[in-house]
Amino acid sequence: MKTRFLITILCAMSASVFTFTADAQKKVKAAQTAPAPEFSLPSSETDQQKAERMQWWTDSRFGMFIHWGLYAMPARHEWVKNHEAMTNEDYEKYFKRFNPDLYNPKEWARQAREAGMKYVVLTSKHHEGFCMWDSGYTDYKVTNTPVGRDLLKEFVEAFRAEGLKVGFYYSLIDWHHPDFTIDRNHPLCPRDGGQEDFDRMNEGKDMSRYRQYMKDQVTELLTKYGKIDIIWFDFSYPGHPAGEGEAFWETQGKGHEDWDSEGLLKLARTLQPGIIVDDRLDLNDVWGGWDIKTPEQYKVDKWPTWNGKKVHWETCQTFSGSWGYHRDETTWKSPAQLLELLIETVSKGGNLLLNVGPTARGEFDYRAQERLNAMGEWMHFNDRAIYECTEAPEEFTAPANTLLTYNPKTNTLYISLLDYPLQRLNTAFMDRVDYAQFLHDGSEIEFDEEGFSLPVLKPNTEIPVIEVFLK
Repeated sequence: MKTRFLITILCAMSASVFTFTADAQKKVKAAQTAPAPEFSLPSSETDQQKAERMQWWTDSRFGMFIHWGLYAMPARHEWVKNHEAMTNEDYEKYFKRFNPDLYNPKEWARQAREAGMKYVVLTSKHHEGFCMWDSGYTDYKVTNTPVGRDLLKEFVEAFRAEGLKVGFYYSLIDWHHPDFTIDRNHPLCPRDGGQEDFDRMNEGKDMSRYRQYMKDQVTELLTKYGKIDIIWFDFSYPGHPAGEGEAFWETQGKGHEDWDSEGLLKLARTLQPGIIVDDRLDLNDVWGGWDIKTPEQYKVDKWPTWNGKKVHWETCQTFSGSWGYHRDETTWKSPAQLLELLIETVSKGGNLLLNVGPTARGEFDYRAQERLNAMGEWMHFNDRAIYECTEAPEEFTAPANTLLTYNPKTNTLYISLLDYPLQRLNTAFMDRVDYAQFLHDGSEIEFDEEGFSLPVLKPNTEIPVIEVFLK
C-alpha cells in the first residue's frame, strides 16, 4: 500500500487521468453557459396522494439491490479504492480489463423474480466513479472497457421483461472525477494534514463543475431508459467543527449545498414525476425531500417515525459484510436468518432491499444463488404473508418466538413460527379467529379459546406460517 506521503505527492497527478470526450466537453460548456432550467416540486402532495403514488412499492415489500462495478475485479469490498488508498493510476488496471463475458441480465431478472422480489435497484455509478452506461459526459464508462456495451440498457430491458420495477443508484461521491474535492472519505485524504494540505491538494478542483456533471448524468439516466421507478442518491456526509480528540481530516465532509441536493431532487422529480427517492441527499427538513427512510445493515426496533409520524421505510441489507462481490468474505447469513429478516421487516411496516454483488465475470456468486433459491422456495408457498402486508393492529400481540404480519385488504393475520412449538400455540386473541390453516399447504389448524393445536412434526418449510382469517 502507498504511504500517505506518496499519496499526497501523487494526488495532483491523479486528476489528469480523467478525460472528457470532445462531445462531452461541448455539452458541459453549453450547460454551463445556458440559463438554469426552472425546476419545481409539486405545490402539494397530501399523505393520501403519497400513499397512492407509492402503493406498488408498499405492496411489493421485497426488492433486490445490485452493487456492481470495477470493484468486482479486486473482489475485496466496494470501498477497496478507499481502503487501500489507491490513486486513479493504481485503479486503472481494472478499467482496462473489465470484461464480464458471462453477463446475462435475463438470468439475473429470472433469479430475482423467482426469489419473490418485485423491484430492483442497480448501481449505475458507485463511489469509484465508473459509469455502467454510455454516458456522454465522461470517458470513464463501460463502453470504453473491453466489454464495450451499455450494460445498463440491457439490465433495464431484462428486468422490465420479467415484470419487475426498475431503479437506479447514483453515487454523489466520485473518487475519479478531477473536480471532486478531497474530503474525509476520499482515497487520497491526507490524514496527517491540516487545512493547508487540503487546500493544496484541492487546488484547481471546482465542485460547481462537478455539480453540473451530476445533473447532466442524472438527466441521462432519467431520460434514456423509459420510466424509472426509484432513484437512490448516496450519500451526503456534512462537514463539522472538530470535536474533542478529533483530527482535522475527520471534519471534512460534504453536505446538501456541496451537491446542490435540492436541485438534484427537483431535477429527478421533474423528469420522472412519480419516482421514489431515498433520504440520503441531506434534505430531511425540506418538504418532499425524500420518500423513504433507509436504515442500512441493522434491524429497527419499531416502525421508524419522523416528526412523530410513521414513515415509508426500507432496510437495505447484504447477504454478507460487503455490498460488492467479496471473494473471501465468510460471514454469510443463512436462509433462515434472511427469511426472518424479511418477515420482521414487514412486521414493522417496511420493505427489504436485499443486495447481490455480481462477480467480475457477470454472474451471481454461488452463495448468493443458494440463498436466493432458498428464499424463493419459501416465498412460493408463503408470499401471502409478505405481499401487501404490514404491521399487525395493536390489539394483536405476537406469541413468543413468532412474528406477526397483517394484510389489511383481506383482514388476514399471519403468524410466522420462528421456533416451532410443541403441539400448542396459545394466544390472547383467539376470540378474533374465524378460521386457521398452514399457509404452505392450506391444511386446517384446529383451535379453541386458548390457542392453536399443531402437529408434533414441524412442516417441511424453513419457517412455517399460520394463516388466520379474522372475524
